Amino acid sequence: MKAIIMAGGRGTRIASVASDVPKPMIRVCGKPILEYQIENLRHCGLTEITLVIGHLGHVIKEHFGDGAQFGVNISYYEELSPLGTAGALLKMNGLSEDFVLMCGDLMMDVDFERFITFHNESEAWASLMVHPNDHPFDSSIIVTETLDPQRAGGFPIETHRVTKWINKEDKRMVYRNLVNAGVEIISPKLIEHVRQNFVPRHPENPDKVDLDRDMLKPNIASGKIFAYHTTEYIKDMGTPERFHEVERDLLSGKINARNLERRQKAVFLDRDGTINIEKGFLTDAEDFELIDGAAKAIRMINQSEYLAVVCTNQPVIARGECTFDKLREIHDKMETLLGQEGAYLDAIYYCPHHPDKGFEGERPEYKIDCDCRKPNDGLLRKAAADFNIDLSESIMIGDREKDIEAGERAGCKLSLLIGRNEPGALLNAIMEILK
Repeated sequence: MKAIIMAGGRGTRIASVASDVPKPMIRVCGKPILEYQIENLRHCGLTEITLVIGHLGHVIKEHFGDGAQFGVNISYYEELSPLGTAGALLKMNGLSEDFVLMCGDLMMDVDFERFITFHNESEAWASLMVHPNDHPFDSSIIVTETLDPQRAGGFPIETHRVTKWINKEDKRMVYRNLVNAGVEIISPKLIEHVRQNFVPRHPENPDKVDLDRDMLKPNIASGKIFAYHTTEYIKDMGTPERFHEVERDLLSGKINARNLERRQKAVFLDRDGTINIEKGFLTDAEDFELIDGAAKAIRMINQSEYLAVVCTNQPVIARGECTFDKLREIHDKMETLLGQEGAYLDAIYYCPHHPDKGFEGERPEYKIDCDCRKPNDGLLRKAAADFNIDLSESIMIGDREKDIEAGERAGCKLSLLIGRNEPGALLNAIMEILK
């Protein structure tokens, strides 16, 4: 598969760091960010690369040449006038096969083989790499399709099909923290469809095309746009603050360690009484309230070498007191409140089952013994399979003995019991772990 990198950015927001080179050539720890991207692609066997250049493009050409010294084959497409984030794609010849597309200002280290496998299985026009981030309130939010359970005792089925694209200026209430990361796999079928149907939004420059607003978002209705959720490190270093954060993360080894080729470590967190105030059985997002210090604790996990993963029993489903849609609203509110404080969860896993029967309004199909209800360890093991987590290097934190037992059954190296609903309890535990 070929890769195309949009490397023509001017970098006006990061001019205080470097203004004499195009943004993808800004050096991070002595090496251009574009070089890190090419190394990542080469490691995954993607060696045919086209660089779309514009502003100060000669600097890129002089550094990379034909790519031979970097172990890849590089060609160039030069924009004579700004074409936006996708205009070049409509003008290029020879895009007859699916290709990886990425912005040239991203620091990243990802397993492209996983991404390509997902794309091929989806038969997508476009697959978007999406992830949670620490500033979802000013990012584009991607909403994906979830189907009702199709089998007795089953969970809602996430198809990964994109159903909605919420731009950062759009009104929003609560939302899942799932953000477009700026890395895609594009099919030539999408390119051809856009060519035939494109209506310019910029009459003064009809060749200017925005990837998100002109190509991806308008074609959600096709049902051919999919989202690939990853916990890997992908960060736009387009501001001085993010640039310095990227430098710190590179020096600490965090960027490389987050590649899903490598074994991950996680802090598994119970939800009720650990992250949010437990008020009996929570069935309405209006009643969700974070415990003091919980967001700061999770932000510390985000900044560490660990993933932050929630594993929670939710018998309200089996009891008939809460629908899956209502539960999703509760989790969306949790992610929204955390995001407002610069924190995020890498994943949320829940068990809807409850073994005791005979209650009015219960849902019999969920009244079963299962391996996912804590103190069983099924939720932790599901997370481990999804994100290549080494359970023996991971930690479980909760406010009940069943949380501790689940962590011990999974083989976690540490299981910590904290005070239920206690302000600062989770924060103190994380500070102790990470000191």
